[in-house]
Amino acid sequence: MDRKLAVVALGGNALLRGDQIGTIDEQEENTTETLENLIFLINEGYDLVITHGNGPQVGNILMRNDAGEQIYNIAQMPVDICVADSQGGIGYMIERMFRNVLNKHGIEKNVVCIVTSILVDINDPAFTDPQKRIGKIYTKEQADELAQKKGWIFREEVKNDGGYRRVVPSPVPAGIMNQSIIRDLARQGNIVIAAGGGGVPVYIDEKMDVRPAEAVIDKDLASSLLASLIGADEFYILTDVPYIYINYKKPNQQLREFLNYADALKYLNEGQFAKGSMAPKIQACLNFIKNGGKMGVITEAFKLADTKYGSKITMEYEDDRR
Repeated sequence: MDRKLAVVALGGNALLRGDQIGTIDEQEENTTETLENLIFLINEGYDLVITHGNGPQVGNILMRNDAGEQIYNIAQMPVDICVADSQGGIGYMIERMFRNVLNKHGIEKNVVCIVTSILVDINDPAFTDPQKRIGKIYTKEQADELAQKKGWIFREEVKNDGGYRRVVPSPVPAGIMNQSIIRDLARQGNIVIAAGGGGVPVYIDEKMDVRPAEAVIDKDLASSLLASLIGADEFYILTDVPYIYINYKKPNQQLREFLNYADALKYLNEGQFAKGSMAPKIQACLNFIKNGGKMGVITEAFKLADTKYGSKITMEYEDDRR
């Protein structure tokens, strides 16, 4: 097939910026600005699958749940339902904004959103050591009460003036449900939005039934797995920095525009990349390359059309790109 297939993971800043409160007007404007840059890939002949984050949005959903229970005695929904809610809402917004962007450029394409379940191993070590913070900050008394009442696990916050936040597991994604449908729709020329927020974590029980997991999945790792399973040629992670750096924010900081697999892995193992930000992105690209992908790109969300922009990870150096 001549057309290349790319999976593009939209980072959180593509939807909501750090200095914003998260109104729908803000999110729609940010989303439109980001999607404008994907027109370059469409014009270059790529088929597209889009994934996205959901951190602020699913956190807001969880806090609305909490407020509804405390004030109106409305039953709280579990984490998997909240993740699915965020997938549907954000996916709808991306779909609508992308249809408008396509219309502006005179491009006729279908845009479809698939609420995606991601398979995890219920025996993943993450389930015995939950680390991912979600929801609002509670006092110790509130946290103790909720731990007793709901069985939630809390950890003390070192930022935000202290307090306690609920933590849930973040298992490694092991499979993508409906992956063949996502692939086929994209290969037919449709733009597919899938695996939003890392997907809804589920597992298969002893009866072969699909069961929900009270967990969240890293968006970049899930996007990388999806890219591998559907045979994508290239994998893009759009974030808020233009390049990968080693010795980041130190006097000897160095930009790395082209990396092969071995060097990227070496820097990762040396601890060059922060665990909560760049490290999962590097690992996601390495996973994609290891599983047969041709190139992983980490760059700023608004620089796609500049082919010299961004850091590219491949199996080997390709000197003719310099």
